Amino acid sequence: MYGWIWRKLPLGLPGKLTGSLLLAAATVALLWYVVFPWAEPLLPFDDVQVTQDSGVPGGAPPGVDGNTPSGDEHELPYDTDQNNPPPPAPDR
Repeated sequence: MYGWIWRKLPLGLPGKLTGSLLLAAATVALLWYVVFPWAEPLLPFDDVQVTQDSGVPGGAPPGVDGNTPSGDEHELPYDTDQNNPPPPAPDR
């Protein structure tokens, strides 16, 4: 198919290169302005649901039923001082 297009483009090598660039630009414009906007509602990229429930349908948020969540929400599960290099010694 690409060979057929290349043979049908007029005006020698400069015309073929210009025609190829115009065909590529037209294809990109067609995709950008027609195909992608048409397909966007069909794709699940914007279907984001953030909830504060426990993740169980009909369940209460953690801590509402009297039980406190285990651990602090902001506590890191790893040591932040491990694998840190010592500060550099001053060179004087």
